[in-house]
Amino acid sequence: MALRNVTFSIAAGEHVALLGPNGSGKSTLLKAITRECYPRFPGESCIRVWGEQTWTLFELRATLGIVTNDLVATCTKPYSVFETVLSAFFGSIGVWPNHRVTPEMEAKARDAIEFFEISHLSERLMNEISSGEARRAVFARALAHDPKALVLDEPTNSLDSRAQREVREAMSKLVRNGVTVIVVTHHLPDIIPEIHRIVALKQGRIFFDGPKQELLNSQRMEELFETPVHVEQTGGFYSLSLL
Repeated sequence: MALRNVTFSIAAGEHVALLGPNGSGKSTLLKAITRECYPRFPGESCIRVWGEQTWTLFELRATLGIVTNDLVATCTKPYSVFETVLSAFFGSIGVWPNHRVTPEMEAKARDAIEFFEISHLSERLMNEISSGEARRAVFARALAHDPKALVLDEPTNSLDSRAQREVREAMSKLVRNGVTVIVVTHHLPDIIPEIHRIVALKQGRIFFDGPKQELLNSQRMEELFETPVHVEQTGGFYSLSLL
């Protein structure tokens, strides 16, 4: 989905959800942010990250942590959790003989693993742990080099109920510890209570940008998803059901 006339900004320290149905343009927007694709008319469009338009991919990844489902799948290899997290410093999956690992890198990797409460899994292989544990390990990998913000793409996709809860608790912990979190989703429960602003996309355009309580109701969600729905809120979390 191509984006058209999309203009918004996210301040440092702000927590935002990018919401929209499948095909709304969320993936295109994410690829634009991560420099996987560029505006068709660069003279008329621009994307700035931390105020800069030009980044090398390695520099961008050092300041903006990205967790996608593709990355989670790529990381599910026969490498230990610790090695997988440590490999973030080299942009690889796993540590290779040509990589020069420093004590500082090892310390940061262990701190990130401890932050997500998976220290007991450090020596376990990524393809031998649960899907929720693997997702938290990839979160740790994204956090290891102290990025200014984390972008989480469909963070609970394909997870069972227990793993979804674990991942959302990890997201809340990130926010409480001062990490800017941007969640890209079409699943309302991924919008944790600490996220107060939503940018909603529909057919490649901005449908809404503002406080979540103004959008997360049955009428507006029906307009966004173009189907009858019912929205409920319990304990700060929202859920959507089809009518």
